[in-house]
Amino acid sequence: MREAAAVEFRGVRKAFHGKAVLSGIDLEIRSGETFTILGGSGSGKSVCLKHMIGLLRCDAGEISVLGREVTRLPERNWATLRREFGMVFQGAALFDSLSVYENVAYPIREHMSWNEERVCERVGHCLAGVGLAGSERLLPAELSGGMKKRVGVARAIALEPRIVLYDEPTTGLDPANARRVGELIRALQSQLSATSVVVTHDLELCFAISDRVALLQGGRLAVVGPAGMVREHAELRAFVEAGEPLLPNARPAAARSGGTHG
Repeated sequence: MREAAAVEFRGVRKAFHGKAVLSGIDLEIRSGETFTILGGSGSGKSVCLKHMIGLLRCDAGEISVLGREVTRLPERNWATLRREFGMVFQGAALFDSLSVYENVAYPIREHMSWNEERVCERVGHCLAGVGLAGSERLLPAELSGGMKKRVGVARAIALEPRIVLYDEPTTGLDPANARRVGELIRALQSQLSATSVVVTHDLELCFAISDRVALLQGGRLAVVGPAGMVREHAELRAFVEAGEPLLPNARPAAARSGGTHG
């Protein structure tokens, strides 16, 4: 029997103020794969992520998560399901007043009734997994951009999620740190056996980490397939040649302006 898809969109549509952002998306993300949604700023990449975890509701279509139809799932029922997700935010989104330890411990304290010894063990394991063992007492202000991203990843995996979402994980990083983040995503993928969903405009990251890739363009999926196939696809070449902000680590306009439809 075939395993249920981690996430499935069927004819998903979403518009903001009358402007279509998703125009009938059909998408299947398989359990255990690293799937990247590639696209320029304003293409709807982050909107897709927000639908996966119920932060946005589609105007039409259906969405399933881990075999469960969630399109009309009441908000009160999302709390348990969201524990199956880990989210790595574009700007790391660390609590400035909390230490690295407390940032990583935060979701554990929120969702689990563990004693402090077990919390400490889990936090230490997660930080070691992202190469930051011994950083527990540092504050976010004492961290480099790359270190903040890695703390964000450690927090995202603290509850051993089945799906990890990465929203523009290399934005704002220099090339060396961007490569380290890519290597970390791949390493964690093999360790966690989770499904990884990445949205990015970073071509280098995309083809370094992905099993399959979807190119989102004009609210539709221009192409979906294995990374090697998409790399050579005419739609991708045309997209890059058209001047879309898809160069490695270029910061998209939506990120600069605080846009939410990326």
